[in-house]
Amino acid sequence: MIEPVTAGFGAWLSSAGATFLLIALAEFGDKSQLVCMTLAARHRGLPVVLGAVAAFAILNLLAVLFGAAVAAWLPEWLVTVVVAALFAIFGIHALRYKEEDGDDEEIGEKPGKSVFATTFLLIFLAEFGDKTQIAVAGLGSTTDAPAVWLGATLALAATSLLGVYAGRRFLNRLPLLWIHRISGAFFLLLAAYALSRLF
Repeated sequence: MIEPVTAGFGAWLSSAGATFLLIALAEFGDKSQLVCMTLAARHRGLPVVLGAVAAFAILNLLAVLFGAAVAAWLPEWLVTVVVAALFAIFGIHALRYKEEDGDDEEIGEKPGKSVFATTFLLIFLAEFGDKTQIAVAGLGSTTDAPAVWLGATLALAATSLLGVYAGRRFLNRLPLLWIHRISGAFFLLLAAYALSRLF
């Protein structure tokens, strides 16, 4: 009785860990990290982190619920092919990243709002329908949804913390080009793994 439980928990942890790694790599240098850096430069870090984590927790919940619902209604082979195609597209897009492709869009603070509410709103709007949310939905349709939610939320919380505490100077020293390369390769590996489940 203990062995099946242990094996099940191991698979759950594996799903959460793979999701954490994938989402963390995909989110490095993304606009949500820039939101956190911009706000943290002018305000206390804690409300910025809390606002970002709250937004990500809700976005990831919506994504895994959508993914699980899609998986329940559509044939498994079709869901797997769509997920594999999405991961392959994200992988190719990440591999084609160039240094000058960084997010240039100006992200400003809404006047008259608390730092927590401002961060929550900016992150929610910036990330709604973003590649990471779509990736979370895809993972939620093919593996354990709570594990995917936890892994994705922890990954996005970690990248938000890096954005707040490391600041622009530290982030600019990171080789973003290589981070995108690793992220792209990881997406392509997941696409190949998803397709392998069909055979």
